[in-house]
Formats: sequence, C-alpha cells, structure tokens
Amino acid sequence: MRAAEDKQAKDLVVLDLRGITSFTDYFVICTGNNQRQVQTIADEIDRQLRLQGDRAISVEGYTQGEWILADYGDFLVHVFSQQAREFYDLERLWRNAKTVAPPAA
Repeated sequence: MRAAEDKQAKDLVVLDLRGITSFTDYFVICTGNNQRQVQTIADEIDRQLRLQGDRAISVEGYTQGEWILADYGDFLVHVFSQQAREFYDLERLWRNAKTVAPPAA
C-alpha cells in the first residue's frame, strides 16, 4: 500500500487472514498522526485503488477520523489514529494471522 506510505502513514502492517476468517483475506493496517492525516491516508488509498478499478464496498468512521475502515472485499483497510490503534490492537486480536510484506507498487 504505497498510497499510505506516500501520505506518511506509520507502522504499515498487512495481516494474512486466509484460513482464519471467511469475511476477508487480508487486513491492511496503518496509523496517522491526527484526524486530518488519517482521512488523507484513507483518501489516497481510495484514490489509488479507484485508478486500478477497485471501489470500496463500504467505508466507516471517516467523519471522526480516529479509525477509518474501508472494505474492498478481499481486503479491509484500517487507518487508525495512534490512540485508537493502541486501544483496538488488531494485531493482538488477530495474532494467529501471518504478517506479510505489503504488495509492490
């Protein structure tokens, strides 16, 4: 998810959930410094994916900008504020998932 990195997202992690859950294959998780940056990261990810023909099925949390969840079917994008990421700790909740390298640009 180079789009997230382009907007200075921190701590980018991709979790492989195949074989663990049936609702998606991957979680893409990253962190922004503040509400505006969280929204900007989510916007850039969406923009880049639309250029490739992918559209989000749904997006939640955009207005608050603490935890934006964008569902792209095979993968879910989670863009967190630092505080929200620490609180929800998806990496711990899904600790049985393998961490994989983000896809190449």
